Amino acid sequence: MDDEKFGGPAAALASRYLCTVEFEVGGGIVALGASPFGDHRLGYISGGRFFGPRINGVVLPGGGNWSRGGRLGDAASVGTFDARAVWQTDDGELIYLSYTGRSVIPDDVRATFADPGRPDADPSRYYLRIAPVFETASAEYGWLNGLLAVGVGERTDFGVRHVLHEIL
Repeated sequence: MDDEKFGGPAAALASRYLCTVEFEVGGGIVALGASPFGDHRLGYISGGRFFGPRINGVVLPGGGNWSRGGRLGDAASVGTFDARAVWQTDDGELIYLSYTGRSVIPDDVRATFADPGRPDADPSRYYLRIAPVFETASAEYGWLNGLLAVGVGERTDFGVRHVLHEIL
């Protein structure tokens, strides 16, 4: 492997802003209930948009986020994500996106965070992080196929907004 090209074994982690994505969650959250493996919930993606210096477009309806939650100590809930979505760029190209992630929501923020009618939960009070990967047949956006991104999220009145950074 070419250490100089890939930064060497001890290279510092660096990132660059990729885009902001706003996922609209329609139809509410389906609570599947607490099984021995955690409290399962499903949120359907009903649309949205993404925008950045190199990529812009809409989030197509039909994806979803299958989340699982539990307790983190005495004062917070922790969650995991398993999400899928399809993006369509402004020039008509399709991009498949999947991501995992984690959330930590303190109990004193939980009611505000969970209520879509109250988007005033302070993002500095909770932890919402994702690690998306992309897949596309597009020659124009093929560079996404070799990219790992990380995102910092916040709850909104329409669903969730993530600011994504590509890991260099």
